[in-house]
Amino acid sequence: MRLTTFERLSLNQITKDPWSLQEAVEECLRAEIPSIAIWRHKLKEIGLAESRRIVRDSGLRVSSLCRGGMFAASTAEERSRRLDDNRRAIEEAAELGTDVLVLVCGPAPDRDIDSARQWVAEGIDQLVPFAESYGIKLAIEPLHPMYAAERSVIVTLDHANSLAERYRPDQVGVIVDVFHVWWDPDLYRQIDRAKGRIQGYHVSDWIVPTPDLLMGRGMMGDGVIELRRIRRAVEEAGYAGPIEVEIFNRTFWDMPGDELLALIKTRFAEHV
Repeated sequence: MRLTTFERLSLNQITKDPWSLQEAVEECLRAEIPSIAIWRHKLKEIGLAESRRIVRDSGLRVSSLCRGGMFAASTAEERSRRLDDNRRAIEEAAELGTDVLVLVCGPAPDRDIDSARQWVAEGIDQLVPFAESYGIKLAIEPLHPMYAAERSVIVTLDHANSLAERYRPDQVGVIVDVFHVWWDPDLYRQIDRAKGRIQGYHVSDWIVPTPDLLMGRGMMGDGVIELRRIRRAVEEAGYAGPIEVEIFNRTFWDMPGDELLALIKTRFAEHV
């Protein structure tokens, strides 16, 4: 049954990136938004210990930490450094009290997309035992194909499922972000295939025309994505966790925070 309250609503920090973690937490509490998804660059501003204190004192749920991944690199030395950074991300996730680390897997170096995809698979394989020791699930987020050259060579839910299925559902799963997957003619079959492995559900909208490849996401209801249909499919596949509003758009960064969160809640109720 679709909920009409906001108990599953989570603010992904990038939606209001100018806010510090302290500001984001305070505004979520004021707006009665129960969960927050944290980005690692916000931890660096004040340190992990202070970030942990802010979150735990607030009582907010941390729906996920973003991001790990970026596995592909042209040298073994650099790939090893990136694995070390992923291990730090796993430790940070555990400290913050979330059990989900979102993996944005990285682009191909030197145009070698086949090798890049192999390095992604190898990187995940090397991280699984470490993540499991901390109680952290690795959540592979397939990105829209337009990001293949810059952000991730994992561009379909099919590919993400194939990588995740090498492991138990409590070790590796997938993120379903509507902005990245709405276009896929195989979407609903792949959501059903991911049953028991969906570790996050992210919402925004696809604006026509798209104003910017990165910073052009829309508020729910302003675009063409079948939000309720996708939500029903995700829930039928067993996902009942937080629903993150993740919008990259400077319009919302510049909007007064109270107005933005009120708009998010209105559109969440109307369209999600």
